[in-house]
Amino acid sequence: MRLTTRTNLALRTLMFCAVNNDSLVRKQDAALAVNASENHLAQVINRLAQEGFITTQRGRHGGFHLARAASSISVGAVFRAFESGLPFIECFSTKNTCPLKAHCVMRPHLSRAVEAFYSALDEVYLSELIECNAGLEALLSLQAPRLSTQCPAQTEAAVDDRRLQVAGAMR
Repeated sequence: MRLTTRTNLALRTLMFCAVNNDSLVRKQDAALAVNASENHLAQVINRLAQEGFITTQRGRHGGFHLARAASSISVGAVFRAFESGLPFIECFSTKNTCPLKAHCVMRPHLSRAVEAFYSALDEVYLSELIECNAGLEALLSLQAPRLSTQCPAQTEAAVDDRRLQVAGAMR
């Protein structure tokens, strides 16, 4: 599976917003931080706003920021917002011209695989990508990084416990 550039930029942009959560960030700063053209990023920012991941403010002192807590933004939801309209393979398209389509039984298996991919990402939250990640903070922070020394060791059990806490809070 290959993700589109827009999906990649969307996740980078959300990480940029999360690292700079106390600020209204500008498109120019985000484009520089995530290595994207401002024009391409403008399309991504528009879609992120339409999908409710960010809030935008127009004008001279405008910019954007996360619309909700990073702990409530699922990576799977972001990927679905940007990828679900694109067919994974020709047989998922309304313009399917495959000569095997009448007899091929691969489609349901591919559908399950794609859904498993998204389901695995539904368990990953934006907050997990940025918390206690000094390297990412150093790359994306508009201010001097707040390198926290209180980060617990990230074991699989600790990550699983955090996911259960977030999932419980979401219900």
